[in-house]
Amino acid sequence: MIGDQAGTSGGIHGGWTGTVLRVNLSRATIKKESLRQDWAREYVGGRGLGARYLWEESDPNVDPLSPKNKLLFVTGPLTGTNASCGARYMVVTKGALTGAITTSNSGGHWGPELKCAGYDMIIVEGRAPRPTYLWIHNDEVELRDATHLWGKGVWDTEEMIRSESGVPDTIVASIGPAGENLVRFASIMNDLHRAAGRSGVGAVMGSKMLKAIAVRGTGGVKLADARGFMAASWAMKAKLKESAVTAEGLPTYGTEVLVNVINEHGAMPTRNHTETIFEKAEDISGETLTETRLVANKACFACTIACGRVTKLPGEASSKFMVNTNPRNWKIAGEGPEYENAWAMGADCGIGDLDALIKTGWLCNDYGMDPITYGATLAAAMEMYEKEIITNSITGMPLRFGSADALVAMAEKVAFRDGFGDLLAEGSKRLTARFGHPEFFMGVRGQEFPAYDSRAIQGMGLGYATSNRGACHLKSYTVSPEILGIPTKMDPHVTEGKAEITKIFQDITSAVDATGLCLFLTFGVGLEEMLPQLVAATGVSYTMDSLTQAGERIWNLERLWNERAGLGKGSDTLPKRMLEQPIPSGPAKGMVNRLGEMLPEYYRLRGWTADGKVTAAKRKELGLV
Repeated sequence: MIGDQAGTSGGIHGGWTGTVLRVNLSRATIKKESLRQDWAREYVGGRGLGARYLWEESDPNVDPLSPKNKLLFVTGPLTGTNASCGARYMVVTKGALTGAITTSNSGGHWGPELKCAGYDMIIVEGRAPRPTYLWIHNDEVELRDATHLWGKGVWDTEEMIRSESGVPDTIVASIGPAGENLVRFASIMNDLHRAAGRSGVGAVMGSKMLKAIAVRGTGGVKLADARGFMAASWAMKAKLKESAVTAEGLPTYGTEVLVNVINEHGAMPTRNHTETIFEKAEDISGETLTETRLVANKACFACTIACGRVTKLPGEASSKFMVNTNPRNWKIAGEGPEYENAWAMGADCGIGDLDALIKTGWLCNDYGMDPITYGATLAAAMEMYEKEIITNSITGMPLRFGSADALVAMAEKVAFRDGFGDLLAEGSKRLTARFGHPEFFMGVRGQEFPAYDSRAIQGMGLGYATSNRGACHLKSYTVSPEILGIPTKMDPHVTEGKAEITKIFQDITSAVDATGLCLFLTFGVGLEEMLPQLVAATGVSYTMDSLTQAGERIWNLERLWNERAGLGKGSDTLPKRMLEQPIPSGPAKGMVNRLGEMLPEYYRLRGWTADGKVTAAKRKELGLV
């Protein structure tokens, strides 16, 4: 039970609750602490506030799977409010996959529930002596035995905790077998299908023997200016209705709407990035998914977009892969896939079987692992198999590009580290290095690329190379201007202007991630539409300049953390395939990524040294320690 209660902060008028839960699993202690209000104002919340606490409390050189690594669950001041898409929480820690600071976020209802229980953040320390879960019901907070849950999938875990608690509407964030078995790309799942998916945050949770955090909160989120907040909220919702993306594209087809768009631009990485056009793109597209497998849309808390896909495998499709999976996985309905997942398990592996992607996506959700890294790692293994670097005696089955059977079967082997799955569970950087061919790893800082080839979209290459958590599309989505023309159209094949737009997108994204809002809002509105809600909720007089600077502060702090961890300029690069091997065909034929033209200008715009270090002057300007 809770001990040593310090009470909540005075002076907070709304948005934040003012209370942090500190849970030490080694000592089995739980404390309430006051939120650092100065840090809350400077770093806002979510990703920023988590990074500030991690900077203060954690050694960047610790083993990410050791008890000394800390695991933070952080909401934003707009999480749990009526703001459209105010559902996000961030998991901040040292990533098991990358060794870099990671900020992996999820939607659903878990973050709002934590806020309604009265907490801005949970800081998890140490390692429990046995499987444990954290129970939170408003002021009632305790550690409970999870021995009976260890080995269970995410879906059974959520159901069992809700059943044994007897408290209706309990929301559970948990790990599956992948997290328990320290798969380096294990995720933390909530609401069955919502994931803090990337960089191995689930493995960190598993290393702490923490199976789940179950939350029920019956309070609300206080607002400093409720009337002003509601006016700002309705104004933003009206703007979202006018956007072709947030009002039509995403609700109708989900993120899978991008499959045909990206493929037509010759930017769809295919067969471990050896090609950029997938001949079966139409078969795995959002249009096909909607016409043949979609049951309904699904929205997160307070979401007005509803891009989630509830899917079902009908008739003969329901039993296509039963022979390859354990009976516990003979389910015929679930959610997804999203675009990135469908790409990684589809085009990147040369697989055009939509049912296989749907089925494997469900397996990844239940086992609790990141489908992007899983698919990309399997793609790297498939290329090594095609080149006869690895054979059946190692893999246990043929791993040819296009094999849907291999995709489904290996998912289970990875989650349980069975056979060749034990090697895949380490991610593609470690896998390819093990067999002496690191050139087949397609990623940055140990994390695999998402679904955009940076030779065809130059800005994405710079974004990948400088992303603090490793290759990532969510920290600087220049696909928006380079492909979609939002907010203005830029030529994806040129490097001019890409350093500036990448910096702007990184800073704005950091600010959005700190508020508790979903990044997808930025397809329809800008930071200027989000700002009035933040001011009204918190009572803090943020301006566009101060909020954008908060984003820049967050980005630089993460950079400093990585510098301490030994991840400096040398890691700001791309694989040789991106830099030296031209695209073989399609609209971007002959192109490579010209990172060398963009990186020096990017460092200059950042105010860093020529070799990419944060300067003392920049630290002083941003008020960084």
